[in-house]
This record gives sequence, C-alpha cells and structure tokens, in this order.
Amino acid sequence: MHPPLAPGLYIVATPIGNLSDLSPRAAAILSSAAVIAVEDSRVTAKLLNHMGIKRPMIPYHDHSTERVRLDLIARMHSEAVALVSDAGTPLISDPGFKLVRDARAAGIPVTTIPGPSAVVAALTLSGLPTDRFLFLGFLPSKAGARATAIAEVAAIRATLVLYESGPRLAAALGALREGLGDREAAVAREISKKFEETVTGTLSELAERYADAPPKGEIVIIIGPPGEPEPAAEADIDVALAEAMTRLSASRAAAEVAEKLGLPRRTVYERALALK
Repeated sequence: MHPPLAPGLYIVATPIGNLSDLSPRAAAILSSAAVIAVEDSRVTAKLLNHMGIKRPMIPYHDHSTERVRLDLIARMHSEAVALVSDAGTPLISDPGFKLVRDARAAGIPVTTIPGPSAVVAALTLSGLPTDRFLFLGFLPSKAGARATAIAEVAAIRATLVLYESGPRLAAALGALREGLGDREAAVAREISKKFEETVTGTLSELAERYADAPPKGEIVIIIGPPGEPEPAAEADIDVALAEAMTRLSASRAAAEVAEKLGLPRRTVYERALALK
C-alpha cells in the first residue's frame, strides 16, 4: 500500500515499448493518483492492467476542450492528478504543456517522474553526435511546407531528431536529402520492442531502402550535423568587404564580414586596410 500523494500534478513517463521499462516510482505514482489524465484510455489501460493498477482515467489530448483542462486544474488543488501520454515522456509532441502552464499559474505543485523518451533513446542508438541536438517533432505532410521547415534548420550545427510514420518515411528522407544534403543519418523503429531495428547510412541510401518497403511501427529519424563549411576564398572576402565599406568604417565592415564568413576578425580587418 502506497502512502497518499500530496495534491498537485504528476508528469509520469511511461514505456515506449517494453512495459517492464516502467520505473517503480512511476508505478507508485500511478497506483496512488486520484485520477490519471491520459492521451488514449485504451493504450493506458493496457499498461495499468499489466501492472495490476486500477485507477480512474480522464481523456486529455489535442482535441480536449478548455473545460477539461480547467476541471483537471480544479481537482489538483485537493487531489493528485497524474498525466501520461500513450508512450514516453508527456509534453513531447503532445498538448501537455498547457496543463503544466496553467497548473503553475494556479500555484499548484508540479512534479515530474522521468523515464523513457524515444528522442533520447534513438540518439543513443544512432552513433551520431549527441552533444548538441534539435528535436523537430513531425515534419509537415505537404511538400511545400515540409521543404520550408527543413530549410529553416539546414544551417544549424546540431544533430536533428524527428518523428515520422512508415508510409511517409521514404518521402521525408528524400525531402531531407534535398534540403540538407546527403548527410549521415539513422532510422530507428520499434525501440525497446521485439522487432527493434536501427538502420544507418546516408539520407539517399535510407530513402532508397525504404522507397518500396515502408516499415511498420514507431519511427525516429536522426540526421547528423552539417560538415565544416568550405573556407571563404580571398576573392569572396574582398567582394564582401568592398560592399560593407560603402556603408561602414573599415573596422565595422571587417567585424560584419568576419561574422558572416566565420573568419578571424583581425585577419579580415588587415585585409580591409589593404583594400582601403
């Protein structure tokens, strides 16, 4: 028998595949909460049944009304409300942040029970740099919007992580190849499940692999950061400086060009003085 929980909001990470990944603390919170806010009661019911837990559930998802959120906030003043998603850590590609925001605004204690996350798990499987990464969620389904979204992150020097579905995978990989260049990448699917698989290669290799064989299951795409940029040619520096010095002093023009081209400011300033 677990002791009663203090009133408030408890954000509980649940397994992304293997149900045994639920932590003992997460199980204790779910066993003791007055109510569990769930993305899909059918999905969460399977987890609760596996753990032998019986607690009331309230659907809370993208289509929930503001009234549902306000009712949950009202309950948190006197009861412990647990929040879960279908799999992994709540708030990652789901609407939970609004519940957290409103709970904090109401002065309600918010506690997180950390655990599985497909983003982090996929990164560890990919063999790509993990020191700096950007999570993109799902790309837009329409080609134009998807290309725009990819272009917005093309220059970011970080590993990119995004979710995708099997039927859209090949098209997404092709669009990423067009927008980012043929970078090293990985496709991880069914993480922690029986048919877990991680395939690595270039974006073009992966697009070709899945073109005629869309995979099943939950899918994460991981793309390595861009390579080092080519050093600017002397002629390019001179052109940039000539234009900048029509507007700025030599020192300010050198600072602007150095930042734009990723060069040492002193080197560019010396070039500016020579041109002047």
